[in-house]
Amino acid sequence: MRLSCIASIFPLVCGVALSVLAADRAFTSYASVKPVLDESSDRLPAELRDPNETKWRAWSQREDKAIRARLRQGDLDSMVNLLLYGTSFTKQPRIKVENLTEASRAGTLRSRVEDLVAGVRSPGDNERLSFLNVLLRSQGIDTSDPGATGVFIYNNLLRVIQEMETLAKRGEEAKRLIHPNVDQPYVDQPDAAPDPAAIFSWRSGLLRDRGVSLDTSIFPNFSIEQALRDLKNRGVLREGQVARVAVIGPGLDFSDKNEAFSYDYYPQQTLQPFALYDSLLRLGLARANGVSMSIFDISSRVIDHIQRARGRARMNTGYVIQVPRAAADPWPADLKAYWHLLGDRVGAEVAPIRPPEKFQALETRAVRIRPDVVLMCQPVDLNIVLERISLAEADRFDLVVGTNIFIYYDAFERSLALENAGAMLKHGGLLLTNDRLPEVPGGSMRQAGLTDVQYNHDAVGWYRKQ
Repeated sequence: MRLSCIASIFPLVCGVALSVLAADRAFTSYASVKPVLDESSDRLPAELRDPNETKWRAWSQREDKAIRARLRQGDLDSMVNLLLYGTSFTKQPRIKVENLTEASRAGTLRSRVEDLVAGVRSPGDNERLSFLNVLLRSQGIDTSDPGATGVFIYNNLLRVIQEMETLAKRGEEAKRLIHPNVDQPYVDQPDAAPDPAAIFSWRSGLLRDRGVSLDTSIFPNFSIEQALRDLKNRGVLREGQVARVAVIGPGLDFSDKNEAFSYDYYPQQTLQPFALYDSLLRLGLARANGVSMSIFDISSRVIDHIQRARGRARMNTGYVIQVPRAAADPWPADLKAYWHLLGDRVGAEVAPIRPPEKFQALETRAVRIRPDVVLMCQPVDLNIVLERISLAEADRFDLVVGTNIFIYYDAFERSLALENAGAMLKHGGLLLTNDRLPEVPGGSMRQAGLTDVQYNHDAVGWYRKQ
């Protein structure tokens, strides 16, 4: 009765969306993946040398478990971000990574650890602390024991700092490939603007051996809107063309790794599905009530979060997103305009949650996303590296978007993901991403272009289904 009720309101979109959910998700078959295996011999893991169907099946199932296990490591990374930047559990000042030694000497770090330990032990209605309580218990930590909990948090802080040092060196090496004739990378020399293609390539696979985090922010959504506008201006996408959309790994706002964008004074939220829907309507690329959106993710937290939002939407309750920004940040005019407009096609402005007094320079907005928009978003548990959904041509996607997600995978895995996305796209359909994906000569996807966002050194590549 519930589904028929929704279908009666949105018959076309709901019917198509449900056909995706009803289709069987499956590991990519050996026959489908063979072109990638044949062309990636120098990048194949040892278990797939001289590949055959049995090796592929065994490796893909093991790899799926390994990828999903990285989510837990990413959750522990987010715990460290909350320790350093969170304000919901402590009155201590935030700690920048570069000031960690000073904060340790001053006792600020110890106080924040003690406050976090106390918060995890008695989380109350703080959903982030409640999650950490469950997370730490799953790691064998007795959260009623302050000593054991504190040691565990300290050890993870040290691990993250060590990983950051390794990543910083890896990043510097990659950036120097962009500017081989200068001593400093482009982030320190804004006038030495690199080629967009170099920006698109430099960070590929940078986090291939780190935990998979669920961070999210406004910036990749701005990049995608810029790319969509570019595609429309070039005639690649037409008015009203986009009806079937998928988002890969939209993220969940827990506590960002960047202090400037890390806030925990509002509930956890996801942005990208609603921001993408909003952009498609603003640019006229989709028709109102004419979009169905599948959300592919391997995180049960993301899936459950969206399912709960859909449950509230069935009760005619919208989904509120909070969009704060530091007023002093030197944002370009087009990014500021995007911030002011975000959500205006899919919801209405409401009073934002008031931030703590320490964020006096914070400019805030909040938008209540309409229930019908929330109901158009269907979450699907799917590992894009190793799985795909078999769809009839009419049910395939016009557009797939994945930002800040492929950075967690090596070149071979990114090739697999590209072909899996292609298998679910219509002929001529597009995948938009800000990470370079290696093309397979015998595969179905080709890079068709690139949009230089010209902010935050970002670029969005367009891959087209042949």
